[in-house]
Amino acid sequence: MVFSSVLGFPRIGANREVKKSVEAYWGGKIPVEDLQKTVAEVKKYNWTNVQSRGVDLIPSGEFSLYDHVLDHSAAFNAIPKRYQGLGISDLDVYFAMGRGRQTGGVDVPACEMKKWFDSNYHYVVPELSDETDFKLVHNKALVEYNEAKALGITTRPVVLGPISYLVLGKPAREAPASFEPITLLSKLLPVYKQLLTELKSAGVESVQIDEPILVLDRAANLEKQYASAYAELAPVAPKIVLTTYFNRLDANLKFVSKLPVGGLHIDLVRAPGQLDEVIAAVKNTNLVLSLGLVSGRNIWKNDFTASIKQAQKAVSALGSDRVIVATSSSVLHTPVTLASEKKLPDQHRDWFSFALEKAAEVATIAAVVNGSQDAKIAAALEENKVSIAKRREFESTSDDAIRKRVAAITPDMYNRKSPFAARKAAQDQALKLPKFPTTTIGSFPQTKEIRTARAKLGKGELTPAEYEKFIEQEIQNVVAFQEEVGLDVFVHGEPERNDMVQYFGEQLNGFVFTQNAWVQSYGSRYVRPPIIVSDVSRPGPMTVRWSSYAQSLTKKPMKGMLTGPVTILNWSFPRDDVSRKLQSQQLALALRDEVLDLEKAGITVIQVDEPAIREGLPLRRSDWDEYLEWAVDTFKLSTAGVADSTQTHSHFCYSDFGDIFTSIQRLDADVISIEFSKSDMKLLHTFQQFGYSNQIGPGVYDIHSPRVPSEEEIRERLKASLKIIPDHLMFVNPDCGLKTRQWKETKESLVNLVAAARWARENA
Repeated sequence: MVFSSVLGFPRIGANREVKKSVEAYWGGKIPVEDLQKTVAEVKKYNWTNVQSRGVDLIPSGEFSLYDHVLDHSAAFNAIPKRYQGLGISDLDVYFAMGRGRQTGGVDVPACEMKKWFDSNYHYVVPELSDETDFKLVHNKALVEYNEAKALGITTRPVVLGPISYLVLGKPAREAPASFEPITLLSKLLPVYKQLLTELKSAGVESVQIDEPILVLDRAANLEKQYASAYAELAPVAPKIVLTTYFNRLDANLKFVSKLPVGGLHIDLVRAPGQLDEVIAAVKNTNLVLSLGLVSGRNIWKNDFTASIKQAQKAVSALGSDRVIVATSSSVLHTPVTLASEKKLPDQHRDWFSFALEKAAEVATIAAVVNGSQDAKIAAALEENKVSIAKRREFESTSDDAIRKRVAAITPDMYNRKSPFAARKAAQDQALKLPKFPTTTIGSFPQTKEIRTARAKLGKGELTPAEYEKFIEQEIQNVVAFQEEVGLDVFVHGEPERNDMVQYFGEQLNGFVFTQNAWVQSYGSRYVRPPIIVSDVSRPGPMTVRWSSYAQSLTKKPMKGMLTGPVTILNWSFPRDDVSRKLQSQQLALALRDEVLDLEKAGITVIQVDEPAIREGLPLRRSDWDEYLEWAVDTFKLSTAGVADSTQTHSHFCYSDFGDIFTSIQRLDADVISIEFSKSDMKLLHTFQQFGYSNQIGPGVYDIHSPRVPSEEEIRERLKASLKIIPDHLMFVNPDCGLKTRQWKETKESLVNLVAAARWARENA
């Protein structure tokens, strides 16, 4: 019999209950008991609803209050020294690692965050050294298994594998320069053995062990570690389903297929071409093959006909008892349920499938492959055929004007008129900025009042004119604040923007929007990605009105703020019927028009943010060149049309640039701002290693934490930066936008930032 499986589920709650409770706990508004009650209710909702959709293998253990990798660090006692002995609860230590803490006499920064492979989800990076004292503090997988069992639901626990955990980590500050976390494998394995032994003793039949790094090139060097680790784990564990996702195994399949595990999961949405090779590799083994047929990353309804064909191929080769139909990855990356969408037109609703709907999809595919005669299954199959046919018919139409404009792109449209040195001279003359010019990344705090006004506008309780008056006042306040603090390059604060991608999508043709389709980005930060459904174009100016208004309030240069084409693409749910390159080109042309309109309106500093350009890099190196060519070209297409005297900025965060440095240089932005405060200078060392000719703003404090950096702390970061960056090329700024922060901490932090920059001018 073919079983169905979901690899993981969103942990935010159908109505964002977890976000609300966690933030209430942080704010001292509810006790920990109330938070725990919310968590229990959300987990119950997840398990019971996945079960009710007919799924056989229901995940547990993957729920998290902040991040599942951080959960493993806490459970394994991998707590960096700075968080030990603080006199606060274990839960508060956990949150301090995720977001920092500056209260009750405790002042610690947050751990570093990185993107989870090529997704917009951020994980908290483990900090490891020979001094890390691994021990099983808390068997979270067992606790949640028993919790579900008490509800009458048998689940399959999910655990991040030991090798992926170590490889995703980094050397702690006390570790020697040559230290590699993977050398701790022999110290970590006893903890995993204890964890898995306890699961087996509790009656767990199978466990999902995620080893996502197996789809990376670097895993090829870890064959011996995988062989030895799973030789130790398999005898004491329940049946292990080794789980990979987001790409193909490639050459790693050769050793993976020989591991002493019970099953192997592969992603056939992101890498459908690997099926034949994997079947051939496992055919003469006893491995069960879990087929990732339903996407855990997008929101498009599954094409049952195509998925059933793949499943039947596997069944024909291996037998039905050796095949599982599954989601491609955890559906963490999708919204919870379409049932929360009350205003979607029927046409659009019929195209989409969120997490709970995906659970029903895997169950339906498995039932069909099993030969089900259930009338409901037959009806679902027929409805799916009709739905897919209608969507394909819609997708076959295109906007000829947009397609012709893309076809007419010429090479010179990608390049600025002059090289950087000439542009910098023109910009120095036009802008007259001091040494170490100070600025922010774009947004200022989105207060309760701003969110309330936006909601009232949507409900018709404020007229458009009243709302515009409100936004004007907010911009006046932000400009006055920047004048008071003494920043050099201003921003208008973006009070009119709900999200850096959604805001633009709402003003472009080709997008569809939801009410409640929230997806976790990090911690309690959720986003509501727009959905690209057709060719993209710009009906008219999107930001000129507010940027030019803000500029009218000050003589300081005002940055025009845009989100770049690659980031809009990566942080939306893109089309799957045309290439990402085509979609990015269309977005770039729309943004090019906006950039030129801003320049015509007198905005001579324009920032086009591309924080997702590294995130979108394919996981296999052999796939990089094609992506980097069009990704960089579309950024340049959006920015290259301006005069030499117009200064272009771009922003990047939480990215490893070493492998793609030549592409970062090729972007040719006049100024780039980067995350620096959480990454122990490694990004700047990359710039030192390769050399970078344009201007850089290393983020001097972490905006994802509520703590306020002292002036001395920022000075120390500037000193460190000056060892690498020439003083005439350095900007001073936070490491990201200030939207999620409170005004009190924002004011205190920026006062210290400006003071540190003033010190640098006087002493550097």
